[in-house]
Amino acid sequence: MWIIASRESRLAMWQAEHVRDLLQEHSGESVSILGMTTRGDQILDRTLSKVGGKGLFVKELEAALEEGRAHLAVHSLKDVPMQLPEGFALSAVMQREDPRDAFVSNEFGGLADLPAGALVGTSSLRREAQIRASYPHLRVVALRGNLDTRLSKLDRGEMQAIILAAAGLKRLGLAQRIRQIMAPEEMLPAAGQGALGIETRAGDTATHVLVSVLAHEQTFREVSAERAVSRVLGGSCQMPLAAYCVSEPHGTESVLRLRARLAMPDGSSLCSADLTGQDPEQLGLRVAQALRDQGADDLIARLASH
Repeated sequence: MWIIASRESRLAMWQAEHVRDLLQEHSGESVSILGMTTRGDQILDRTLSKVGGKGLFVKELEAALEEGRAHLAVHSLKDVPMQLPEGFALSAVMQREDPRDAFVSNEFGGLADLPAGALVGTSSLRREAQIRASYPHLRVVALRGNLDTRLSKLDRGEMQAIILAAAGLKRLGLAQRIRQIMAPEEMLPAAGQGALGIETRAGDTATHVLVSVLAHEQTFREVSAERAVSRVLGGSCQMPLAAYCVSEPHGTESVLRLRARLAMPDGSSLCSADLTGQDPEQLGLRVAQALRDQGADDLIARLASH
């Protein structure tokens, strides 16, 4: 019997059940789910950037792994810190669902259609920075809670639109709520967005072998480049950093194209880079350096002092 540790939100449980079904299909062995409530799920009155970051969603699951109550944990990769604590390993990254952001509204078709002063809800400083940079006439408000909670706030008229990850809506059969899939040119995604990561105890060879059948090499290369940028710059949800990599044809082979943006939450002082390469880590380092050449370190220092 293999045990998956998962948050208990509807989306997290869908992800864990998806992994369970695939593992049972491939291995023929029994897999169960240990549902858990994390601190990130409990603290809903403050933004993640003010209460410790995305690591709040994974610490309790890691404790379950460490104590032997579970063999693996399933995470949305964008919630996984860029450096795992000692004793843990990212054993598989699965094929990515749609990595883009989605504009959701009951009245309007896109950000460009919103009138001055309209309220846009988001839980992400990255999204806030990009909205404010392109649409300074809009008002951005904090939006916490699980997917259903966020949609209910929109439906009650607390805001005119919300921005969510397209992958989560599609996974839960809510694609009809999407009014517009936002092109990366308008809203560059977060590192790892749309991908699922499977965490295990380091050295747990049996579990690593079990989950290796779910690993997707192209997605792993792309998100490795994205996460390298974030890791070099000290990325967390206190940092409005976007990083998005795709594989593009280049002659008879393919090349990685990595785009990244960093800005203050008010949309000012934007720096960006767009480079190509073959090695994910080296490409991530080059893009991080390009941002630094435009003043990223100064931006990061200003963010830390806020």
